[in-house]
Amino acid sequence: MALLADDWKYAAKQFVKAYSRDVIVHCSDSNCSTLTFDGVDIMGTRLAEEVLSVIKQHPHLQKISFVCHSLGGLVSRYAIAKLYEQGSARRACGEEMECSLNGSTNLCVEEVSKRKIAGLEPMNFITCATPHLGCRGHKQAPAFCGLYTLEKVASSSSWLLGRSGRHLFLKDCDEGKPPLLLRMASDSEDLPFISALQSFKRRVAYANTSFDYLVGWSTSSLRRRNELSKCRNLKKGDKYPHIVNVDEATSVSNQEETPTEAKINGRKSNEMEEAMIRGLTKLSWERVDVSFKGSKQRYFAHTTIQVTNYCFNSDGADVIQHMIDNFAV
Repeated sequence: MALLADDWKYAAKQFVKAYSRDVIVHCSDSNCSTLTFDGVDIMGTRLAEEVLSVIKQHPHLQKISFVCHSLGGLVSRYAIAKLYEQGSARRACGEEMECSLNGSTNLCVEEVSKRKIAGLEPMNFITCATPHLGCRGHKQAPAFCGLYTLEKVASSSSWLLGRSGRHLFLKDCDEGKPPLLLRMASDSEDLPFISALQSFKRRVAYANTSFDYLVGWSTSSLRRRNELSKCRNLKKGDKYPHIVNVDEATSVSNQEETPTEAKINGRKSNEMEEAMIRGLTKLSWERVDVSFKGSKQRYFAHTTIQVTNYCFNSDGADVIQHMIDNFAV
């Protein structure tokens, strides 16, 4: 299992306690400090190389999972596309089932797709407060208060955050291609982004409903803004006091539309956002809504959801426990 960055130290300890015999936890360090400005693609490539290196050190590994926070979720989505492998195997259609092929009697077989990530069985792909739809406009970055002027200024200043900023604000157009996050909402000519995601047994999106000033509820939960109202005024539970809603794994979009270059060029941000939602929600996602309303740590919701530092983010411990209790091994 790969956990991104040292900020996951608390969670890593809890996973080891819960699955001491079943899980090897690795906290990635290939994209720390100023390297986070290099762009989702470069960071994703570095992460993929790091994962391969870790696997070589543990040749007995059979399964792989990713637990990611914020930008790390996008980086991991890129990395798994780099690591994705698809092969096929042949198996019997049923016990003692025979069929006639070319006049002879043979055991009936079928082709079975074998999807793997770096040669391992993909299990859990979990993101926390990840801007899956980017941060461009439409209250996707609550710090701008939904004000068009502030969002426009932030978008035009995205270069200050390097290539990563251009990716997050959908301002990149490398070699005339659509923005990277748009391409990552489908299998592109570059990489099989959706096929890689689809290979995992579970896909889970944890999202802050409020007080996360960096990543909005919509972009982190893969929902349209008009769908959020259905999830408001929810009650907290006893076992996980800061989890207010859990949507079981369901796919939302059935449309065949994909964000191809011909359709995307020239689109406005709301149209690009819709294309990303349609592409990503063709897969089933478990959505877990988190609220730190009433907590003294609510203003640090973005880091509390992952318990970056236990002294300041301890209220997020129940979120980590929820991950552990529902983890597929």
